[in-house]
Amino acid sequence: MRAKGDNAGPEWVPEAFGVGAGAGGTVEASRASVVRLMVPTDANFTGNVFGGAILGEIDRVAYVTASRHAATQCVTASFDRADFIAPVHVGELVDFDACLTYVGRASMEVWVRVQAEPLSGGPRRLVVEAYVTMVAVDPTMRPTPVPPLRLANDAERRRFEEGRVRMEERRRTRGPRPR
Repeated sequence: MRAKGDNAGPEWVPEAFGVGAGAGGTVEASRASVVRLMVPTDANFTGNVFGGAILGEIDRVAYVTASRHAATQCVTASFDRADFIAPVHVGELVDFDACLTYVGRASMEVWVRVQAEPLSGGPRRLVVEAYVTMVAVDPTMRPTPVPPLRLANDAERRRFEEGRVRMEERRRTRGPRPR
């Protein structure tokens, strides 16, 4: 990413990437999904995909989801938890599906569900679930307010309340922030 006025490359223009084009507001409008084929460079010595490769993709799809809603850049504040339920193997297609569950003043909780399926076909299986907290930032990297989340149904309202409880617990248990 280049700073504004830096002639070494293009300036960050969120709208050019489908980010910040007014899509924020609802859970569905900010939802993001990425599908990746797992290749040998993603694997450890047992033939399973490194957990870190999965976490990197989770972080990227959470970023897209949060940035769509916030209409600005976002940074990762925390991974609340990432539960690895089943291994992912080389040659499998992996779908990373992310949606907002909670929105605060500048922070957003993103729920990411990861499913894998054999490239040759077969049933999809849940392999990872994660909650990622993203924070919207301004050009000086300071937290900036985000729009409220418009909830469309009872399931979204329930997830929002559950996310609010998780955010309160994070605030209660984290250490002091440096100034």
